[in-house]
Amino acid sequence: MSRREIKITKHEGNTLFTVHVVDKYGTEHHVGYYKHIYTNKIWEKAQNIWSNETKPEVDLLDGAIRNCIELDKKMWSAYHSGEITI
Repeated sequence: MSRREIKITKHEGNTLFTVHVVDKYGTEHHVGYYKHIYTNKIWEKAQNIWSNETKPEVDLLDGAIRNCIELDKKMWSAYHSGEITI
């Protein structure tokens, strides 16, 4: 599990701050762009996100693709090391 956090960034040359809130499941929520940082407003939005957070569903397709990639890497490695031949 991730930890809850508020990320406030401003890139060089930009006039606005970007604000993201991360919930306990690691999901990042874009809160908005601000010219001035009002901590009470951002805190209120963060509290709202955190009080309504839900565990994301497991994406089975994503897991299957990751497993295929790992298997492909292992097979590639085994082929090039001479462990297997085609």
